[in-house]
Amino acid sequence: MVDVSKEKDLAKDLNATGPPILRLYLSGDKHNPVPCPVPQNTASILTWLKRRAGSAADLITDLSQSEKSEELRVVGFFKDLDHDYIQVFYAAAVDLPDVSFAVTQNKELISKYDITHDVVLLLKKSKLIQSYKMTPQTSKEELMIFITVYQMEPVTEYNGQTATQILTSPVLHHALLFANKSSEDFKEIHSAFYSAAENFRLKVLFVFVNVDEPRNGRLLEYFRVREAEAPLVRLVNLTDHVTYHLPSDSLDTETIKKFCQTYLEGKAKPKMQSEPIPEGWDTQLVKQLVGVTLEKVAFNPDKTVFVMLYLPYSQRSRSLFPLWEELAKAFQQREDVVIARIDASANDINLSIQESYPSLCLFPALFAERMVIYTGKRTVKDLVKFVDKEMEKAKKARVKEDEDRKKYIEAMKAEDAKKANETKDEL
Repeated sequence: MVDVSKEKDLAKDLNATGPPILRLYLSGDKHNPVPCPVPQNTASILTWLKRRAGSAADLITDLSQSEKSEELRVVGFFKDLDHDYIQVFYAAAVDLPDVSFAVTQNKELISKYDITHDVVLLLKKSKLIQSYKMTPQTSKEELMIFITVYQMEPVTEYNGQTATQILTSPVLHHALLFANKSSEDFKEIHSAFYSAAENFRLKVLFVFVNVDEPRNGRLLEYFRVREAEAPLVRLVNLTDHVTYHLPSDSLDTETIKKFCQTYLEGKAKPKMQSEPIPEGWDTQLVKQLVGVTLEKVAFNPDKTVFVMLYLPYSQRSRSLFPLWEELAKAFQQREDVVIARIDASANDINLSIQESYPSLCLFPALFAERMVIYTGKRTVKDLVKFVDKEMEKAKKARVKEDEDRKKYIEAMKAEDAKKANETKDEL
């Protein structure tokens, strides 16, 4: 073991920066170490070392005990034990030390599973999970993808036990369902997600994230998902970490399948930090904000800004558009009031909002960055009354703010004058 925080020169020489890693150095060659697959336990490391030192012959067995095995077992049925297929199979076994591998020529098993030779089976409690036909073109990497994908369920719940398996999966396209496990519609949504997943094995890894689990907070933060937004589906490419949002209120099987297919065909639109600023956005009655203009407009200390955060594909959101236009007309002659809206599905919004969309957020004309969420009746009369009431509150708060700012400025001037006099005395 090397403590890289202390042995900095050695760590630099071995290029051992970053997260903890396991390496095998052979024959004194420090420049070409063999990286160890991320181990799940001590047995994984021992299995890896034994398989590296051994050969495919070590895997040959008659599988007489396979009926009792509850763990997943990868079984190769090969006609010729000297064939190149065996070497590819064993190379995959070396790099997957957490998986049980076996090679057999047992004719009874071949008859039982109704297969030909040169086939790899995934078995659990003697039940066939999936089969894979070896060809001269089959590579170790292809076989590993097959094994690691079918080693997992069509949908894997993200947690402390599965995180490593998910993040090290060779499938780099991940579909994530963010949902509350205790919600009434969870079973229906999860079932639809599961059905869609079965159509994209080997292409997309389907992962469920429980938004009601506090330990998933960092993941929600990374994808900028609020609990109130659930359920929703996101697709992410782990090579470039570009995220795609399923633009639909409906999370049925066909909608999810269509979204995944559109993504794989390169036709899906990525979720951006900010849409481009629309031309003439500030000349409209309702200002169309984007990620890069939201905070600049909302936190203007001289304006009261009322913003609707909406989803363009949501009927609930679209039904409020006429109301928002009416509200903007009501304040058309008030230069100190701005009525705006922003597409929450296409822009990252770094605000603490617990409400579901559409959300109506008022930003008072204050130096302090405050936000008030409107939860009352959605009529022009009630909205105008709410804005006027908040503006009166803000005026009173602004008087105190201005007094505090004046005192602060005077204190800073006095401090500067004191320092200047001290410097003068020293000279």
